[in-house]
Amino acid sequence: MDEKNPQEALIARHTLERYSGCEVGEFQSNLILTNFPRYVDYFAQSRGVPVQEGSMFKVAHNPKEEVTILDFKIGSPAAALVVDVCSFLPIRASVLLGMCGGLRRRYQVGEYLVPVASIRGEGTSDFYFPIEVPALSNFLMQKAVTEVLERQQSTYHIGITYTTNMRFWEFNEEFKTRLKMTKAQGIEMECATLFAASYKRKFTLGALLLISDLPLNQDGIKTKGSSQMVFEKYTADHVEKGVQILQVAREMQSKKVKGAYHRNLNQSSPETVENP
Repeated sequence: MDEKNPQEALIARHTLERYSGCEVGEFQSNLILTNFPRYVDYFAQSRGVPVQEGSMFKVAHNPKEEVTILDFKIGSPAAALVVDVCSFLPIRASVLLGMCGGLRRRYQVGEYLVPVASIRGEGTSDFYFPIEVPALSNFLMQKAVTEVLERQQSTYHIGITYTTNMRFWEFNEEFKTRLKMTKAQGIEMECATLFAASYKRKFTLGALLLISDLPLNQDGIKTKGSSQMVFEKYTADHVEKGVQILQVAREMQSKKVKGAYHRNLNQSSPETVENP
């Protein structure tokens, strides 16, 4: 429990239990965050573990791998919430498995983007830091991400994303002009918030994004049919990469590789969480 503000820690854990439908003690020390309930379903079915659901989150826990996967839904407010409540648990490593629109002509659907930072165009991150503070992913986690991608010889790109709260920006020419000027490689709706909140909370978090569409191309905007194809073709690979990334991150932490927050290294149970 947080010694500086024990009531905040207590409320955070109670909130997580209400929203997830399970006890905080069920959460494992490695956490996959995602926007997709299908990812939770795949993880649960492939591991033979139950799915639990509360008023907001959908989760599955696998003690054998020490991994919990949590679907926090879509958008920056939900991203802020999930980091705020999970940061009070003894989670050592966390990775977002999300999707993004690829903003380069050479990109292909199904390739991966490793975001090292995100442009804070969503507004929610303003509650954590002044606007001039960059939203950076955790170095250790992104090193683990690229290590797994290299081992598997996966096609991936490294760059920055633009995080927005505007869902139908594809039809806003003024926004598209500004977006192109940023030179962002991808566009999505959560990374800047997750990175800012996790930095504030000292919560070790990185991301691996799947390029699900090419929205700057006239025929590249995601549709119901193309979305279904992406899920059917890439869900298993994305989730399995996430599990392996967490394993590599834990190995790096055990070797004292720089990048993890010290509070994440020696945690054992929700009752012994160190100060964030």
